[in-house]
Amino acid sequence: MTNNDIFKKLRVALQLRDDEIVKILELVDFRITTSELGAIFRKEDHPKYMECGDQILRNFLNGLVIHLRGPKTEKKAKPTAHPKVEAAKKPAVKKPEKK
Repeated sequence: MTNNDIFKKLRVALQLRDDEIVKILELVDFRITTSELGAIFRKEDHPKYMECGDQILRNFLNGLVIHLRGPKTEKKAKPTAHPKVEAAKKPAVKKPEKK
């Protein structure tokens, strides 16, 4: 199965139009025209057929994630270690012996 086949199947399954795909690709700063996109979706024996490269499919999938989930939000900084782990790392304090 080629990248073109995968791209076509995703387009049909998600019911996306060419202009929507262009907008999805713009989410990841990838520019493509609707005519170039049309060439990707043509049959292999068509004279204006264009092979879908890995870069186009990769950028489409990354853009699709942003389109469906929304932009990535910044997470709060995680503490370096759990408090119990920090306590376990501290040296044990010796108690004075009773006489």
